[in-house]
Amino acid sequence: MFSIFTDCGSNLSRALITEHDINVIPCTYLVDGEPVHYDGDLDAFDYKKFYDSLRHGSVVTTTLFNQDVFTEAFTPTLECGGDIIYIGLSSGISGTYHASTLAARELMEKYPGRRVRAVDSRGAGLGVGLLCCLADDYRRDGFSVDEAADKLESAVDRLCQYFTVDDLMFLRRTGRISTALAAMGTILGIKPMLWGNEKGQIVECGKFRGRKRVIDAIAEKYRTKVINPELQRVFISHGDCEDEARELGRRICEIARPRELYILPHEPLTGSHVGHGMLALFFIGDTR
Repeated sequence: MFSIFTDCGSNLSRALITEHDINVIPCTYLVDGEPVHYDGDLDAFDYKKFYDSLRHGSVVTTTLFNQDVFTEAFTPTLECGGDIIYIGLSSGISGTYHASTLAARELMEKYPGRRVRAVDSRGAGLGVGLLCCLADDYRRDGFSVDEAADKLESAVDRLCQYFTVDDLMFLRRTGRISTALAAMGTILGIKPMLWGNEKGQIVECGKFRGRKRVIDAIAEKYRTKVINPELQRVFISHGDCEDEARELGRRICEIARPRELYILPHEPLTGSHVGHGMLALFFIGDTR
């Protein structure tokens, strides 16, 4: 048996965290310079207030988890003789994964015989959350920490994450897309379809005029890429556009109903980079 750790950007509800026995590392972010503590409890996150503040020009600042944060979080489990899998934000958009690997290396030297496996999700939000739930499936199936981590790394290669945003300037401000692309999309009313590529970076994979067309395109990606939907958990997250999220969920179920479908508000850490109106779909496909 092993313990599963993630950070508060994994976007899981309180019920899913409890059901899958996941340890969530809390964080603090700033809204207009004022600190806000977030422990990863999505049910307590006032997403309407958060995204409304972004609509009205509030500036949200996030910081990386450093090595000490992971050392402090992991140590009690290792002292009790346990092993750990940590699943966190993509190395393609954050240095958090690198910090977790440094902590893992030092802690395994300090606690010989113990294993700490850091898995690079190459994803964000519910892409991380989906992998956390898979880790618990593997744990329940009796896999060791290394076997489960290896299976997760294989699943990462097939993790599909497609999303759109309402305002490209949020991604431009944090360097996720170019200024030219953001300006062009804003002027022409173009809605992009974006995805997490093989390196875990955010890249464009389509341009559409209007929200309906881009949402249709996201649903079509599910149609063409999903495998064994009857065995899957599929996740949808939204930046305060719940009606559109539910419509996307309806489309997903019409195409191929998954075993479980979750529609959740998007958490604040990466939510601050994509802004209000973000709509995302997460599932396991034949390839990324």
